[in-house]
Amino acid sequence: MRMLSIIKDFAFTQPEAVAFISPNKKITYGELWRKSEQVSTYLLKQNMRPDSPIIVYGHMEPEMLVSFLGSVKSGHAYIPIDLSVPLERIERIIKSSQAEIIINASGSPLNFESSSILNITMDDIEIFPSVLKEVEQEYWVKEDENFYIIYTSGSTGNPKGVQISANNLQSFIDWMVEDFPIKGGFCFLNQAPFSFDLSVMDLYPCLATGGSLYAITKEMIAKPKMLFEALIQSNIQVWTSTPSFVQMCLMDPSFNQELLPELTVFLFCGEILTVPISQQLMERFPMAKVYNTYGPTEATVAVTYVEITKEILNQYSPLPIGRAKKDTKLLLLNEEGQEVPEGEKGEIIIVGPSVSKGYLGQAELTEKSFYSINGEQAYRTGDEGIMEKDLLFYKGRIDFQIKLHGYRMELEEIEQHIANSNYVKTVMVIPVYKEDKIEYLTAAIVPAKHEFEREYQLTGAIKKDLVDKLPAYMIPRKFVCFQELPMTPNGKIDRKRIKEKVLL
Repeated sequence: MRMLSIIKDFAFTQPEAVAFISPNKKITYGELWRKSEQVSTYLLKQNMRPDSPIIVYGHMEPEMLVSFLGSVKSGHAYIPIDLSVPLERIERIIKSSQAEIIINASGSPLNFESSSILNITMDDIEIFPSVLKEVEQEYWVKEDENFYIIYTSGSTGNPKGVQISANNLQSFIDWMVEDFPIKGGFCFLNQAPFSFDLSVMDLYPCLATGGSLYAITKEMIAKPKMLFEALIQSNIQVWTSTPSFVQMCLMDPSFNQELLPELTVFLFCGEILTVPISQQLMERFPMAKVYNTYGPTEATVAVTYVEITKEILNQYSPLPIGRAKKDTKLLLLNEEGQEVPEGEKGEIIIVGPSVSKGYLGQAELTEKSFYSINGEQAYRTGDEGIMEKDLLFYKGRIDFQIKLHGYRMELEEIEQHIANSNYVKTVMVIPVYKEDKIEYLTAAIVPAKHEFEREYQLTGAIKKDLVDKLPAYMIPRKFVCFQELPMTPNGKIDRKRIKEKVLL
């Protein structure tokens, strides 16, 4: 695979250059390549099935990268699992993937009931007799072979393993390096855990350009003072995160160009990027470019992009998610499978070389979402969009559509309008059920600064803002204020925990 060859070149031409920095450790390109050779040599001696994936367990340690590269250099895909993942879910992933080995890179014991898997540590690998001879490239993962498998939530409660091949990943990397200003050995922020595919947006473009990856751990995110101290030291030039994470940072007035003087690029994916967040970033970071991207895990992180300029901000609300990368085609189809005219809603279908082959070991689920169009792999996203003047706009999840008192509506559309109010920083709309039927809507909000003495006065002002924008039946009956909305370990707003708080 071309990307592996490029990393190898950096390991020999700039062996002392730092590849990855976490709070307590760092690793150079030379060390990364040498240690991943050790992992790969160890794995090749284990007599595994050729298609057996390697589970890699840990958080933001350099050993995670070592294990990833070691796995694929031995011809095996890896499955990243973060420390935040419960043991019961890990058991389900082991069963689903039929993995034979788990590399525990966390440095802490990992105890679970499954006896069907070999649980090894980096210490086990390091004491294994090393071989001076390099692992031959013929063993490396290549072409349509799986490079990594990321498990996402399934509607049945069982996780789904999205298979991403070497070709899928190379298509994504080529696009990132060609169409974004990120070449030149830059320092990239790594906010997302490796079990979340947003991390792929910083990890591999960084390594493919000889850059350094600067990890932000879950402890830092929980302690803003620690986070900002780390950011001051980081010299980050490329920022990759969810909009929710940067919004949390924007709550501190010191989050600006002075704090991160080298920062030149913001890359967002995984959630809706709003106009207010973009405006604040452009005001506080005048030297930086802001990009909105879109894509599901099943199409290798992202497939569309647009630079958010002042012209875009003045012209559009909500913001567009952009244009497709060059090797990819987007279709908007109605329920009959026909293309819709420009300006009309349709399900977003992604066609191209970064689309996954499907879900590991789940043929029925794969057939529902993946198919072929003129010999190219296609994916039904379940997202609705409209096309206007060559720009794609996201219009919500088909499965976030609800019916309230006979009216069909999009929760994300309501959230978008509430978020545009001057009185609101963050919002999540929750349907409240009574006897399996939606009774009314509740909005959980983090208020912006205001001068109201009572909460009902604030609620009244927000509702007044909405009257001209939404029909009455779409305006939530209740508004509940919070100091902050909980986030998932992936940096997204946690809809499930908010629902629990609202319904207490």
